Amino acid sequence: MSWTEIVIEVVRQHAEALSDALMDAGALSVSVEDADQGTDAEQPLFGEPGMEPEQAAWEHSRVVALASENADHAAIVAVAAKAVGLDSGPGAITYTLRPVAEQDWVRLTQSQFEPIHIGKNIWVVPSWHDAPDPNGLVLELDPGLAFGTGSHPTTRLCMEWLEAHAPQGLSVLDYGCGSGILAMVAKKLGAAEVTGVDIDPQAIESARYNSERNHCEIDYHLPEQFANSAQSRKFDIVVANILSSPLKLMAPMLANRIAPAGALVLSGVLDRQADEVAAAYAPFIGLTVWAERDGWVALAGRLPGVPADPAVDTNQ
Repeated sequence: MSWTEIVIEVVRQHAEALSDALMDAGALSVSVEDADQGTDAEQPLFGEPGMEPEQAAWEHSRVVALASENADHAAIVAVAAKAVGLDSGPGAITYTLRPVAEQDWVRLTQSQFEPIHIGKNIWVVPSWHDAPDPNGLVLELDPGLAFGTGSHPTTRLCMEWLEAHAPQGLSVLDYGCGSGILAMVAKKLGAAEVTGVDIDPQAIESARYNSERNHCEIDYHLPEQFANSAQSRKFDIVVANILSSPLKLMAPMLANRIAPAGALVLSGVLDRQADEVAAAYAPFIGLTVWAERDGWVALAGRLPGVPADPAVDTNQ
């Protein structure tokens, strides 16, 4: 079957309503783009991991609706325009049509996800690719619903910290594990025991599946299960890549999970939020910015004390 794209340019306040109306009028899918993309007026939109940006569209938006080639495109636009009050007057909708060439959509989608090189020796490789460096630390991980494929700066920062402080023979807690990527990196770097925790049952299911594919033995729990099964358990390394607000609220709990001389690594924190997150943890552990990438930071610190395991690195 052949397809046609209906392309409409509107101001931001109409983009979301028009998208919904086009779907109701018979469009198969709708996307919103920056109509100024590639120009000096281009406007990037940012959101914290797992959260939508405050603006749902751009000041000058391009709404693109997909329909079959034989659909009544004029009728789809007319019905949608009337539904949002843009069928007449100065703001009346105009549109153009773009034919969509026949393509192998599976191959096209897969081609958009190439292997990701992180740190010195880590590769995140989709299942349909060969590892560029089979001697590296290779994670086979396909894009999915759970957050964490290595593409976001916060995930990369945590992976780079783990690589720089290899947890050989240590215990690691990945709180907010998402896809399980940080837990798997820790295990492949030699951690003796790794535990992952997430509030989302779907993330736990995804993390278990990914760990099995990557031959990593990791225990995954929902928070309540974890609290009940490991009430007094402490870990040599605690890593949490979440968001600044929940990180601040969880400061007493996460700090209580760190073993003597153990390390805490936090990300999901914008550089402007670093001081307030560090302040929330100050009564328990001193944190400083370990590294920054694209406006995001990783905070790290270590408790005083004598490690239970002499292999624990006492340097940040």
